[in-house]
Order: sequence, then C-alpha cells, then structure tokens
Amino acid sequence: MRIDVVSIFPEYFGPLEMSLLGKARGAGILDIRTHDLRHWTHDRHRTVDDTPYGGGAGMVMKPEPWGEALDELASDAPEHAPAAPVIIFPSPAGELFTQATARELAREPRLIFGCGRYEGIDERVFAHAATLGRVRLISLGDYVLNGGEVAVMAMIEAIGRLIPGVVGNPASLVEESHEDGLLEYPSYTKPASWRGREVPPILLSGNHAAIDAWRREQRVERTRERRPDLLAGDR
Repeated sequence: MRIDVVSIFPEYFGPLEMSLLGKARGAGILDIRTHDLRHWTHDRHRTVDDTPYGGGAGMVMKPEPWGEALDELASDAPEHAPAAPVIIFPSPAGELFTQATARELAREPRLIFGCGRYEGIDERVFAHAATLGRVRLISLGDYVLNGGEVAVMAMIEAIGRLIPGVVGNPASLVEESHEDGLLEYPSYTKPASWRGREVPPILLSGNHAAIDAWRREQRVERTRERRPDLLAGDR
C-alpha cells in the first residue's frame, strides 16, 4: 500500500519510522510519503491560509496549494494501483472512523490524506478532490483537534497494522476489541499471583474449550459494562 500525507507539519509524522509500521516501511510493505503543503505555494511567505468570506473568527486554508498538491499526487499513480486513490480529509463533520472503516481502507492500494488546520480547508477543495479520486471526510470522534495530523496518525496506525505482513502474528488481530462488535477479553501473564491478586484459575486449567468459553463471556460482560451501545443489536 502507498500512503501520501499532505500537511504543513510533515515532521509530525516522524514516529511512523518506529515500531511495526517502521519495520513495514523498511520491508517495502508500506510506502508512506509525507509532503509539505507549502511546497505548492508561490509567494515569498509560502502562504496557505486567508480570511474567510462572510467574516468570522480564524483563517481558512486556501484552495490553490491544495489543488496543485492533489493534482500532482493523484497523477503519480503506482503501477500496482491503477484505480483512483481514496482521498481522506480528517474532519469533525465527517463519518465516524471505526475498526470496520480501518479494515475497509486497508484493502485499498492507495490512500492520500490531507491534514487541515485553522478553521478548515476551503470547501471547493473537496469538490475538486472528488474529480481525482474517492473522497471521504472522516472523524475520530465528537471532539475537535487543532489539526488533522493527530487524526491521520491514528488512522494510519489502525489501517497499517491490518496490512498483511505488518503484524507478526495475524491471529492476534482476530479477537481484538471491535473486530466483531465486542470489546477484547482481559489478558494476564506471569506471575500467577501478584500483590495479592490472582490470575483467574480457568486460565491455568489447560482446558482450552473452557478458556475460550470464559473469554467469550468476559468479552460480552466487559462490553455490557463499558460500551452497552455496542450490544444494541441481537447477539
């Protein structure tokens, strides 16, 4: 998969060189490229924002640099990604990002992320982007961040780890929280007794069928206690 990220703070994405995603990049499984939006400005101040039409607080990101950036990146299609890219803009007004969204996007060969700042990006940029690829405005949740970088980092982490070869043991992805609408069961390791707290005896029994049943019960109970909204449907 190739991922392009456009931001006025490309250095924000340095941590993508670390851990599993960093190893995946080194192995050629993930091709993640960051780009400075100011590269597509042409004035000596490298201006990317201006005052909003109609008045109001704050500044709005200008359409010209975004248009040039998206034109260039969308036209730079890898041989393995003949289809139009998915162009994603983090936005508190977008669809909610879920594990299902991450899994869906992990099947795409090409993603382009645009990180907005200030009061947002000129609305016409989204309409233009739709002529270059499939546009999705996505929100991490019902809150507002200073910019799109944090949201994009979270999305790349969630999407990237689902790419085959990124996580060493693919089986570890199967029983995670939200994979089937339930939260993950509690985990324990050695020692069996720690500060007066014991590991549940069933986990020491060696009875794998009983352990599986217990873990399923724990998932349902934990979801009922912490996220009852996930149990709204029949299970």
